[in-house]
Amino acid sequence: MRTIDRWLTSPWRRSGAAALAGALPVLAFPAPSLWWFAYVALVPWILLARSAPTGRRAAYDGWCGGFGFLVAVHHWLLPSLHVFIFLIGALLGLLWAPWGWLVRRFLGGAPSPGRGALALLLLPSAWLAVELVRSWQGLGGPWGMLGASQWQVEPALQLASAGGVWLLSFLVVAVNVAAAVLLAVRRVRVPAVASLAATAAATSAAWVWAPRPDVDGRVRVAVVQPGVVAGQASGDKRFDLEERLTRRLAGQDVDLVVWGESSVGFDLDDRPDLARRIAALSRETGADVLVNVDARRSDRPGIYKSSVLIGPDGLTGDRYDKMRLVPFGEYIPARSLLGWATSVGRAAGEDRHRGTGQTVMNVGHGLRVGPLICFETAFPDMSRHLAGDGADLLLGQSSTSSFQSSWAPEQHASLAALRAAETGRPMVHATLTGVSAVYGPDGRRLGPWLGTDASTARVYDVPLAHGVTPYVRHGDWPVHGALLVLAALGVSEGARALRLRRSGPEPLAPRARTVHGSPARPWR
Repeated sequence: MRTIDRWLTSPWRRSGAAALAGALPVLAFPAPSLWWFAYVALVPWILLARSAPTGRRAAYDGWCGGFGFLVAVHHWLLPSLHVFIFLIGALLGLLWAPWGWLVRRFLGGAPSPGRGALALLLLPSAWLAVELVRSWQGLGGPWGMLGASQWQVEPALQLASAGGVWLLSFLVVAVNVAAAVLLAVRRVRVPAVASLAATAAATSAAWVWAPRPDVDGRVRVAVVQPGVVAGQASGDKRFDLEERLTRRLAGQDVDLVVWGESSVGFDLDDRPDLARRIAALSRETGADVLVNVDARRSDRPGIYKSSVLIGPDGLTGDRYDKMRLVPFGEYIPARSLLGWATSVGRAAGEDRHRGTGQTVMNVGHGLRVGPLICFETAFPDMSRHLAGDGADLLLGQSSTSSFQSSWAPEQHASLAALRAAETGRPMVHATLTGVSAVYGPDGRRLGPWLGTDASTARVYDVPLAHGVTPYVRHGDWPVHGALLVLAALGVSEGARALRLRRSGPEPLAPRARTVHGSPARPWR
């Protein structure tokens, strides 16, 4: 242990160790998907920050660990963002600097049992505050939230229906803190064990209490995944392939056909011939077809990404324009300053325009659907609002064709499981090139994934449920609770600092007495 401590005296070696420790949780996400590892993945990072010689060094450990975490979770963006991925990791990694400082503040040295017990509440709360800030769309959105690693664990999905992915993140961090305490802080082991027991009891109670979705109907939804189509006239070739695949669905009693993101590269008002061909497919299959248009609109300036519904008589008028765009992908922030980024990455040469509101569409057969486009499926608030607005089924239209050989397609497909569990609504994740997936209202997978090597159309029998989950009803209450905890800490620390300032330093010697017997005033 002393050898390790001596090795870490170098600031550069210590920073590298922190970055490596911060990167460890990526193994809990797809494709490795070692979900159980999430419960101990933060322990090395916590132990490192705890051992920091000063609070400033602990903050650096938090910063470097945050950098490692973000770069690891988003490593598949390297071909698109190049050096920007490291710049973004360094900037957003700063969010973990206060977290590192808090680790040392409450677990450093030989903390009292009371201080250690507070750490079991404060550190998960501080982690949630970090996830809240970085979840803002302008900072890249909530990709890689720690709780999302639990997408395939049935009890965790049940908890997500109560408190969303936020509750899962809180619990995962709390278990990591308790594990670190059990390993390294003897005096706090009893509170740590008590905390684990209380967490297990609360988790079990929430798992039992949270209502299960009651299935009250079924629909048949077809996903059309054409696969990679490249080369000249790829837009026309892709449309022809999607048309052929969709035609195979005739006679299969389908209620809805879903194409992936950017499945149509032309504005359908400008290309009525394409709209007529899709309407013919709707008549052949007996189902409306939801496509996704990535094109310059004819009725207003600019390029939009839009979910467009087409029925047997043509365009139905139902349309959803993507609201949350990918920074450095679908638009360049402050393009006048950073527009040169298009020369070193794959950012759009022209910014896409944003939609102004979410839409619930009536697709016939008594079915109402709520579309989301691409990385909007990472935002729990968007699917929650769609469920609250009456959507029976959530639909994600995506394309990860730029990242076929990376972990991105699997990571993206896994997010739909959480959105389904949170809202109690089934979710279809339809992509151009895989991975496509469908989940029931409890978040469990229905049928096989369509991998990145598949070019097919597949029909899924999807159960429907219409209860209201606690998460839909109460929203992000774990985040609100975490912010209250941190606010209380701020008030307490401020009051403590004020008391110390008022009391001043202790005198070095007793005051001398005057001839009248009263203490002399100290020199100023």
